[in-house]
Amino acid sequence: MSRNVIETAHAPRAIGTYSQAVKVGKVVYLSGQIPLVPKTMELVEGSMEAQIQQVFENLKAVVEAAGGDLAQIAKLNIYLTDLAHFPLVNTTMEGYFQPPYPARAVIGVAALPKGAAVEMDAIVHLDE
Repeated sequence: MSRNVIETAHAPRAIGTYSQAVKVGKVVYLSGQIPLVPKTMELVEGSMEAQIQQVFENLKAVVEAAGGDLAQIAKLNIYLTDLAHFPLVNTTMEGYFQPPYPARAVIGVAALPKGAAVEMDAIVHLDE
């Protein structure tokens, strides 16, 4: 089965030794995205909602570069430095997803790269 690296300038470039995503067959494994603005590689300014939206936009860009869309995410992992933002994640996610929603985990963590408050990674299954 072929293995292809997915890269796009519409999402932040990797800040470590990883690819934005790797496609194996019809499955795409997305690396974690934090709320970096792709052009500046700086954290998005503003509210927690702005951070969450930027992460979804970054995920969307990588998924689209792989030939898919957010609706094809089968599993979404969300990492928060403060679980008090859990309700805001749900509200913001409704703007990007329609039922049936992907399987999901929300995990509280002590810290994230570059001082981000949220990070997400995903597994996508591309349709036939």
